[in-house]
Amino acid sequence: MEIITIKKLVSEAQCYEAIRTLRWQENVSCVHCDSLEVIKRGYHSNQAFRQRYECKACQKRFDDLTETYLEGHHQPLSVWILCLYFMGLNLSNAQIARELDLNKDDLQFMTEHLRTGIDKKKPEILSGEVECDELYLVAGHKGQPEKVREANREPRCRRLKGARGRGTLAAEKPPVFGMIQRTGEVRIWMLENVQQDTIKPIILSAIAPGTLIFTDEYNIYNRLEEWGFKHKTVNHSQGEYARDEDGDGFCEVHSNTMEGFWSLLRPWLRPHRGISQDKLPLYLSFFEFVHNVRKRGKALLSSLLSTLVKKSLQSHI
Repeated sequence: MEIITIKKLVSEAQCYEAIRTLRWQENVSCVHCDSLEVIKRGYHSNQAFRQRYECKACQKRFDDLTETYLEGHHQPLSVWILCLYFMGLNLSNAQIARELDLNKDDLQFMTEHLRTGIDKKKPEILSGEVECDELYLVAGHKGQPEKVREANREPRCRRLKGARGRGTLAAEKPPVFGMIQRTGEVRIWMLENVQQDTIKPIILSAIAPGTLIFTDEYNIYNRLEEWGFKHKTVNHSQGEYARDEDGDGFCEVHSNTMEGFWSLLRPWLRPHRGISQDKLPLYLSFFEFVHNVRKRGKALLSSLLSTLVKKSLQSHI
């Protein structure tokens, strides 16, 4: 009996129709000059459902995928969309490769390329009430034997075991710095280390001046007021995790929202079985996007595709 693959059940025509709906909405506009004076010019010679257009204003031609992250690849559009859908379900690269019957190296390129496109979409400036915290993940040099040799140690046969306490990129336990706006979006970065000089430019670029920031008592946050922010802390080392300062019965001083985010990030990364330091930022930004859009399944796929087909996220391979 022939095995039915999911690729055979997905229509290229429907995939291109979905792209046109997400990208053009009601009217096709020129990707070069934004003019609406656009006429159809048949279909792509090698892709039967890829519509071609000509702009009457600037006389230039383009098609459904011109200047998007889905342009210029040999795999059918349906394969790219299925790959993106499986990524949204948080399947590992190995699982996706098996589902789509693809070479693992080709699949690695595809997922990295798609994560790079999503990485270009950054959240708005955070404001109001923001919590900051740091997390330490174990990440070495998976798939890079030359860097393992440079680190002057034998390759580990099992999953990396990080040393206790805070870590650094050099110690293969890179810090991840996070900021979350209460009832708003989150932003996360992988850092070389967690020091005041390291976090200052990130905080200044991502948080509006005058914002009230909640942290623990870690001394890297001691200069937040000097940098132009309001600052309140909870003392975790003394067993204090939330505090009611105004007597209304609600503990408003805490960093529990950020802690809750970390509890979601760890299991999201777990299926990928040891992400390298080079690739970790892309995985972090992808989960940042997923968390911020607050969608799953088909709704998440629409948000991911909309981001990848925007002209501002164009790719030239």
